[in-house]
Amino acid sequence: MNMAQNIAAGLDRILTMEVVRVTERAAAVAARLRGRGDEKAADQVAVDAMRQELNRLAIQGTVVIGEGERDEAPMLYIGEEVGTGKGPAVDIALDPLEGTTICAKNLPNALAVIAIAEKGSLLFAPDVYMDKIAIGPGYAEGIIDIDAPPAENIANLAKAKGVAVSDITTCILDRPRHAKLIDAVRATGAAIRLIGDGDVAGVIHTTDPEETGIDIYLGTGGAPEGVLAAAALRCTGGQMQGRLILDTPEKVARAEKMGISDPKRVYRAQDMARGDVLFAATGVTDGNMLDGVRFGRTFITTHTIVLRSSSRTVREIKARHQDLEKF
Repeated sequence: MNMAQNIAAGLDRILTMEVVRVTERAAAVAARLRGRGDEKAADQVAVDAMRQELNRLAIQGTVVIGEGERDEAPMLYIGEEVGTGKGPAVDIALDPLEGTTICAKNLPNALAVIAIAEKGSLLFAPDVYMDKIAIGPGYAEGIIDIDAPPAENIANLAKAKGVAVSDITTCILDRPRHAKLIDAVRATGAAIRLIGDGDVAGVIHTTDPEETGIDIYLGTGGAPEGVLAAAALRCTGGQMQGRLILDTPEKVARAEKMGISDPKRVYRAQDMARGDVLFAATGVTDGNMLDGVRFGRTFITTHTIVLRSSSRTVREIKARHQDLEKF
């Protein structure tokens, strides 16, 4: 067995279930602040909880997608080392509270999210915007193209799915910058589901259109969130393309420092998250795919999906936690 196989086996044996505890804890503490209007507080408690759980894992982990640069984020910053220092060396991409505004307003689809991959496997992306297009599994390669007009991509997807264009639903972040994109999609006759925040969830929803009603994701969002979403798509067989928006000399320079030499490169999901990948997401608020945390008098329930790329395994875990002290 070679080194890569050893690491992959380690990911499966040690982390497939343990990683769930990381997102469960972050989701549960953030959920206590749902609807309180305090984004910073909700994010901070999620960060603290996720960091605490990560440091219990038998890994040599490096955060490559985190809460920001070291000077901007006191915990879970890019480059931070986590874990016990024993076990496989891994890259970690995380968002302890994906959708801080969603949580603060108690709106749908806030998540606690993490991806773990073999060392050197996750794109070291700067905190800039990324243009994205994504679809779920079951389609031939090449039916979407980030450089093609929205009408062409939607028509190709409808043909591949065997439905009319009017039966396709597109997910787009509701932002002024997407006004022309929204007009172009509506001109095709396709439906649009606008989301106020949380584009990791938006992309992930394409993996199960029958459950979520979303067939394709289009538009620009955060590059770090793009890497997290790519990790999920790698595990399910979906397709994604992304291009960093490096529209100032300062952004180009930052990208170069992170090893990105071609500012116009189109990244596929397998370019952003290579090798064996584990992905977990726990619902903070109720959503299309995951229920939010429930607080009972004597127990707490959580709803999580955990995915693994090498086996294309999708596990759905509904847990009842009776040890309330851990949250």
